[in-house]
Amino acid sequence: MTLTRYSCALVTGASAGIGAEFARQLAPRCEVLVLIARRSERLVELAGELERNNPGLRVMPMEADLTDPADRLQTVGHLLAKGLVPDLLVNNAGMGDYGEFVTSDWMKVESMLRLNVEALTHLTHALLPTMIERGKGSILNVSSLASTLPIPDFAVYAATKAYVSSFSEALRLEVHEHGLRVMALCPGPVHTEFGEVAGRNPDTDFGAREWFYVPKEQVVREGLAGLEADKPRVFPGWQVAAAAIGISLLPLAVIRLVMSSRPRK
Repeated sequence: MTLTRYSCALVTGASAGIGAEFARQLAPRCEVLVLIARRSERLVELAGELERNNPGLRVMPMEADLTDPADRLQTVGHLLAKGLVPDLLVNNAGMGDYGEFVTSDWMKVESMLRLNVEALTHLTHALLPTMIERGKGSILNVSSLASTLPIPDFAVYAATKAYVSSFSEALRLEVHEHGLRVMALCPGPVHTEFGEVAGRNPDTDFGAREWFYVPKEQVVREGLAGLEADKPRVFPGWQVAAAAIGISLLPLAVIRLVMSSRPRK
């Protein structure tokens, strides 16, 4: 199968984890790869690796705090000034917070809302008009299996990902007539730095069994394959896909009962 090549792909949250893996798997298929994250040293290091391994590829590492509206506007303005409008936007940047809502740090919760919801929506809104004008483009929004459930101790995170999935489904219908693709990627647990940020202490136990984890390489591979096949939503890994099907078949009353009995720490 001939894979889509991109003149310019943009990946947010690209300094580590799933974002860095997206960059690695997209690098052979891009002319220009824009990588956005807060940690500039990691971005520069990754950019060097990708350019060495992919002759002819141009990588643009861009340091930005996507929770800051001014930083987002400056980043978009910088891209447009250079004539770079992505024909693939991967909205991967996100964060979590694990613990009771009542004891959460509001500054962290606010940052999570701004990153998971506001930044994703803002970047899409800023770049979508030119995609429509050109009649081509794809948007891959990284959601989560958590989007399918109200999860105690993960209440705000799960709610933000429910937004991402719903927004992606609706936007997909809006832009279909313009030849654009929109997909939500909904991974389950993955071994990345996400847990270190989401946990409130080093011993945080998220309750997921090891067999339920899916390697980030597989998550990205299945995500890009799903986008290629124009799927609306992908749950990478057989175990995550099976869980998603099971959840979809349960009445809300049963989901409430299951979530109320979920082990909590």
